[in-house]
Amino acid sequence: MKLRTLLLGAAAACALAPAAMAERASDGTVNIIYWQAPSIMNPYLSGGTKDIEAASMVIEPLGRYDPTGALVPYLAESIPTVENGGVSEDLTSITWKLKEGLMWSDGTPVTSADVVFTAEYCMDPEGGCAQLAKYSGVQSVEAVDDLTVKVTFAQPTPNPYGPFMGGQSPIIQKAQFENCKGANASTCTDENFAPIGTGPFVVTEFRPNDVISMEANQNYREADKPAFANVNFKGGGDANAAGRAVMETGEFDYAWNLQLAPDVLAAMAEGGQGTPVAAFGTLVERIEMNLTNPSPDLPADTRSTVAEPHPFLTDLNVRKALSMAIDRELLVEVGYGQAGRATCNLVPAPALYASDNTECLTQDIEGAKALLEESGWTDSDGDGVRDKDGMKLSILYQTSTNAVRQDFQALIKDWWSQIGVETELRNIDASVFFGGDPGSPDTFQKFYADVEMYANNFDGTDPQSYLSMYRCGNEPKPSSQWQGENINRFCDEDYDALLDELARTGELEERGRIAKQLNDMLTKDTYTIVPLVDRGRVSAHSNTLGGVELNTWDSELWNVADWYRIDQ
Repeated sequence: MKLRTLLLGAAAACALAPAAMAERASDGTVNIIYWQAPSIMNPYLSGGTKDIEAASMVIEPLGRYDPTGALVPYLAESIPTVENGGVSEDLTSITWKLKEGLMWSDGTPVTSADVVFTAEYCMDPEGGCAQLAKYSGVQSVEAVDDLTVKVTFAQPTPNPYGPFMGGQSPIIQKAQFENCKGANASTCTDENFAPIGTGPFVVTEFRPNDVISMEANQNYREADKPAFANVNFKGGGDANAAGRAVMETGEFDYAWNLQLAPDVLAAMAEGGQGTPVAAFGTLVERIEMNLTNPSPDLPADTRSTVAEPHPFLTDLNVRKALSMAIDRELLVEVGYGQAGRATCNLVPAPALYASDNTECLTQDIEGAKALLEESGWTDSDGDGVRDKDGMKLSILYQTSTNAVRQDFQALIKDWWSQIGVETELRNIDASVFFGGDPGSPDTFQKFYADVEMYANNFDGTDPQSYLSMYRCGNEPKPSSQWQGENINRFCDEDYDALLDELARTGELEERGRIAKQLNDMLTKDTYTIVPLVDRGRVSAHSNTLGGVELNTWDSELWNVADWYRIDQ
């Protein structure tokens, strides 16, 4: 059975499901499984999707993106625009108005002071905020009154929806986190594991990299929601087990990120207990090049930092050759089928921002060899591994533990061996790899490897904040508790200047042109990031779970307050 057929069946099942909501907490327990287990409930201290999405059930932003990419208000009364007066005509400020009567789950009122504090928390230079790019260009955030907040930018900002929009930028309670700013941020265990929120659920127990127990928030703003009294949020295992738990055994109601081969997914769906759902957004599986030296022989305070440039990945020809050796179409066939598309772009969508760069789609082993020869990398001792000035082209290639990713690693290792590159493969439990623990040597942020592979995406439909991740100085480092979004440690003054130009450009076609140029600088021009597959988001839900709307532009759990049990 083809995945497309499965998805058509899923659409039909959703269309036939009765759209009836019960009263609050009347539908028992909903069981959710994320095979990448959340390690924290504070998205400001983790760039991992699994942490951001788990937290989105508890803490919320002022506005979200719906499944079409449209902006919708959540804690705000409405989305500010120039037309309604919420965005200034000179595009230098945006004013948000909170809904009246909002309560934190502890029964205290939500005020503008909480919103202002959230900005201060993330923008603290010692805090290592993982979502700092959301606040790019922000000059000040001030409370106009108890329900009104004004964000002022240093220059005209045509896309002012960075702060407080989407699952990556929720509001946190000032009273709970006021002693957790700056260097103290990562030490506030109780706060980071169980934030007081405005969302439909409240954390009752958090076991990192294992299980989260939640109960309905009795102070939630909609009296009849959520329908479920409890959430059992299980983490760990693998995508195969998660898919089976929903579609074959029926143990769970929702399984996230089923990164499985197409035939495996189709076989599971025949189990009859659940339905796969999929949609394309901006999720790109890529290889990241470390531009700094990860050698364990270096001091801890300079290892994988800009103080120590990489001994050979700073050579453009080496990075380009590694990309040229890869057969992306075969990766798609092996790993994703119809749920994947080969890509050369970091930003694959929307179409306005997607570059027409297709150069990487044709594998070129001989061309890759020639590039390495041109840079002086030869096999001087005949062992099959190129060397130069006594240094071998030997790479440590890491990723998270996942069957599809290990297949990719094996294929890529073989292609790289054909061009004279020796590759050591390493896979790390996803909960650790994406966990963001500053004390762990195995996180993707710390990047103690030469190259690493994972997927990432941006919320909403405008890539400005996403592309701003690669600004000079935004890299993880010891002084930021190894938090930061510029994973490659990339720095280019021309890139930063172009980011500034994008930030002050309002005309959509021109914004598209600039974004494409920025995309190409990271990929086509420098091969700092090597995109592989534009991945369709594939998850699955039980046939007895109603209200699910797969959202590729925000948290998948964006509307969990609307989920309910279908009687069968």
